[in-house]
Amino acid sequence: MTDGDRTAIPPYRAPRWLPGGHAQTLWPLLIKPAPPAYRRERWDTPDGDFIDADFLDAAAGSADGAAKAAEPAPTAPLVILFHGLEGSSRSHYAVSLALACQARGWGFVVPHFRGCSGEANRLPRAYHSGDSAEIGWVLARLAQRFPGRPLHVAGVSLGGNALLKWLGEQEEAAGRLIRCAASICPPLDLAAAGFNLGRGFNLVYTRHFLGTLKASALAKLKHHPGLFDPGKVRQARNLYDFDEVVTAPLHGFQGALDYWTRASAKPLLDRVRLPTLLINPANDPFLPAAALPSRHQVSAAVRLEQPAEGGHVGFVTGSPPGRLDWLPRRLLHFFDEHQS
Repeated sequence: MTDGDRTAIPPYRAPRWLPGGHAQTLWPLLIKPAPPAYRRERWDTPDGDFIDADFLDAAAGSADGAAKAAEPAPTAPLVILFHGLEGSSRSHYAVSLALACQARGWGFVVPHFRGCSGEANRLPRAYHSGDSAEIGWVLARLAQRFPGRPLHVAGVSLGGNALLKWLGEQEEAAGRLIRCAASICPPLDLAAAGFNLGRGFNLVYTRHFLGTLKASALAKLKHHPGLFDPGKVRQARNLYDFDEVVTAPLHGFQGALDYWTRASAKPLLDRVRLPTLLINPANDPFLPAAALPSRHQVSAAVRLEQPAEGGHVGFVTGSPPGRLDWLPRRLLHFFDEHQS
């Protein structure tokens, strides 16, 4: 996306050759671009753990097409992306947005949730859908480090829910740190999403998540024996089972239902005061359309976009094999609207 592409972005429409929420969710995994050369920083957290943040600082390519590593201008915007469940800076949506920011000469960073950067974190705790305290700590650190740069924040899926929860909790105070925010396909009602992912074809996604979640949880027992029952972890067949045994007790919840209830961002949407774009396709396999918020359930600061299609963070466009440029174009256009 270049300076000349700042015209209005039309609402998302799926190509005819890619019908249905499942196809639109899975196809991007087959066409995602190669990750750029991120620069990694490790930040020590106040509780003795660490977070790995991947930055892309390179400006637009040179005349021969080769990217030149260069710090963006001191006042160039910085886009911060909070990834989804078991995601990272290599996820297709992260790479697509990183390359769009690079073409603009904007900065880009993915602060990984604990345990998602390729190395296990130190403490028993990991991350979860309502981890708004972690969101706040990351944003405060970046605001202090880059006081002259507009900070625009996006959250995808789990990261989008945690970001919205932080926005609702902070209300007007969020504007002291960031300029605006966008949340893409967040599971706003975690109970609705969790139960939906436990049935039918959606179990494909659940089994994918459980593969890495179980491995990470069992690895924790080597350093923190007795945290939970390894047998129950291995027996978990859905996200409810896993959250009941691992996520809830590790993060101070009474059980899976307590976690899903208290961590859901939907009840806080009417308290969001910062300009926020909320994109939820109606055919997202992760969240039933019936659970999407209506206009009267959100504040005036929240712009709802609920296209009929798009899948879960899919948004493929163009002729086969398709492109993944609609979402970054939409996000950067929204950020442009709130530069000052």
